[in-house]
Amino acid sequence: MTSADLNNQPALRGDLDLLGGDPALLDHGALAGADAAHLDGVATQWGRAAFRETARQAERNLPEARLIDKGGRRLDEVAFHPAYHHLMEAGLSAGYAALPWQGTTGGHATHAAMVYLMSQIEPGVCCPMTMTYAAVPALDASAALSGVWRPKLTAGRYDPTVGPVAGKAAATMGMAMTERAGGSDVRSNQTRAVRDGETYLLTGQKWFCSAPMSDGFLTLAQAPEGLTCFLVPRWLDGDRNAIRIERLKDKLGNRSNASAEIAYEGAMAHRLGDEGAGVRMIIEMVHHTRLDTAVAPAGLMRAALAEAHYWVARRSAFQRLLIDQPLMRALLADLVLDWEGATALALHTSAAFDRGDRAFARIAVALAKFLNNKLCGSVVAEAMEILGGMGYVEDTPLPMLYREAPLNGIWEGSGNVICLDILRTLAKDPGALEALHGELQAAIGGAPAYDAALAAFEARWRAPEEREARAFATQAARLLTASVLLRKAPDAVAQAYTAGRLADGRSGVAGAEPLADPSPILERLGPAE
Repeated sequence: MTSADLNNQPALRGDLDLLGGDPALLDHGALAGADAAHLDGVATQWGRAAFRETARQAERNLPEARLIDKGGRRLDEVAFHPAYHHLMEAGLSAGYAALPWQGTTGGHATHAAMVYLMSQIEPGVCCPMTMTYAAVPALDASAALSGVWRPKLTAGRYDPTVGPVAGKAAATMGMAMTERAGGSDVRSNQTRAVRDGETYLLTGQKWFCSAPMSDGFLTLAQAPEGLTCFLVPRWLDGDRNAIRIERLKDKLGNRSNASAEIAYEGAMAHRLGDEGAGVRMIIEMVHHTRLDTAVAPAGLMRAALAEAHYWVARRSAFQRLLIDQPLMRALLADLVLDWEGATALALHTSAAFDRGDRAFARIAVALAKFLNNKLCGSVVAEAMEILGGMGYVEDTPLPMLYREAPLNGIWEGSGNVICLDILRTLAKDPGALEALHGELQAAIGGAPAYDAALAAFEARWRAPEEREARAFATQAARLLTASVLLRKAPDAVAQAYTAGRLADGRSGVAGAEPLADPSPILERLGPAE
């Protein structure tokens, strides 16, 4: 008998089969068109215990602001632990940012699956890699800028050296939108842009700059004709651009990545699109970052539930393994439904990006971002509780996952912003309304509970008012998730989700409506490795 057996403490988890051990990812990734062979190589590398230890080091060693050198000269740089650079290299060299733009079949779905995988290991590095991925289509507004930056952003490499983009093997792109006055209301931004020949000079402060060591930043500023989008390089030829790091944010979520307050002090910038068209330009980037904020919570939920599953399969209480106890099985099965629903909806949405179905992608990504993030925190919290006191200790990944759980619900529009965007999209874009209607109709006949819920939804919601936006978005997202599951998931999962999530009077407490047979639902967790 081992010491682990004697102490009733499960042994440390070893190498993980992040793809083969995840039936939901295998099934929904394949149906979305993701490249299974590519993902197998990525998942093998990222699931190794040594790689996960590197991620742990990146999370435990905070980035450091280095604003001034020993001679008093401005540096405005951030130093990262070597583990952070190792993870960035692993993600970017695997095509996290590049693959969707290389003409490969299923590129966005494969990217989405990589977001799902990396979110389980170290979600902090997802931020700079996601922005690099999402910046590419925004650059299409300028052939000149795209010609310089696109090859660097899609190089499939990582080059952390400091210097002008032209001399680098690869580049990353950050974002600096938010200001003190406005938050999501970017039209109230106060940063000013003054023309200086073919370029502009920007002056103002940004309250949040994500990934401040990026090679360039997409940003918004007020030009003479209105709010305008700009690309601000961090380095000019032979000198730093006038971008000052004022301080790093002491934030709740991931610790490996840096977020900063910055100031533009006459920073040189290239205009992207016409003056006054800033929101329309930046929406191209936001559209794609929203995909990742819809996928990431599914990855966080998977990581939390896999950790809980491993624990209950090896931990005994009252002379029985926890996994054999009826109440634990009921709880875990209920949590699985939320996780698989989130995974199915996110990957189904990624397929719309691949086929160029902009109408459905726009409404689906908003619905998925809203619902998946509302579920994430509660699922991770329940998983933490399953581990008891150990789940509250940094020796396990649960505290990191719990800190990260709210992030994607805030980034690229908090819940209210997303719900209002959903109403606007359906009111102004007939194509989006038709696409959503078609997706919901496609599952009719799959389950009586679904048919009844859809009929009630269509009868109630003719023209939702603003105050009803959250109620509308919640039910629409649940119906869309159920529709995807009814068409693409095992029947036991689809029927249980539909009955448990669409019926009136549900308590909303995980495990409070136990399934008659949770076994086929629990099988979706894969082996307890």
